[in-house]
Amino acid sequence: MRIIVVGCGRVGSELGINLRRSGHDVAVIDKNRRAFRRLPPEWGGTQIVGFGFDRDHLEAAGAKEAYALAAVTSGDNSNILTARIARETYQIPNVVARIYDPRRALIYERLGIPTVATVPWTTDQVMRRMFPERFATEWTDSTGSLTLVERGLPSAWAGRTLVPDIDDAVRLVAVTRDGKPVVTAGGLVGQEGDVLLLLAPVDALPRLDTLLGGAAAANGH
Repeated sequence: MRIIVVGCGRVGSELGINLRRSGHDVAVIDKNRRAFRRLPPEWGGTQIVGFGFDRDHLEAAGAKEAYALAAVTSGDNSNILTARIARETYQIPNVVARIYDPRRALIYERLGIPTVATVPWTTDQVMRRMFPERFATEWTDSTGSLTLVERGLPSAWAGRTLVPDIDDAVRLVAVTRDGKPVVTAGGLVGQEGDVLLLLAPVDALPRLDTLLGGAAAANGH
């Protein structure tokens, strides 16, 4: 399927490369021809020198048949304008815009344009590392009833065998250790610095710490 990436900076080039590796038909638009140097010689996608908000350039990139578009240039206004044209003129079903100003991101989200706000995302990652004992939501299902959350390893679990089934509803899905995720299958011993990925009902979140403590005790440690 055709996917358009507008902007060939660090984010755009990485997106273009990863999408091609996944087998997609990718077109990258950038106003600076030299930006395409970030793409490997064997990349094989389409390169368009131009602007994402220019209809001629969008159509040259395949906007009429595109499945998705990501506007990831360094300019908020350009990204939003590109996203709106992609959505409203070409009815591209999946559109996302990179936004640096978090206040703008909220406004455009309310207008139905999905955005990735760079500063809040970075801040969130820093906060997670500063306060690993807090829960960070990674994903919530469409009904809003089931969620994946990250949580730093409780001190009571260090040196102890990790329990996949926390209780009847909560399950330990994976553990990130030294930056590498490991799918839990029982027998893994917790280490300081581990980050747990837990699948849980949303209504269980307020008692998750209690459940984790109980799971460690029930494991005989």
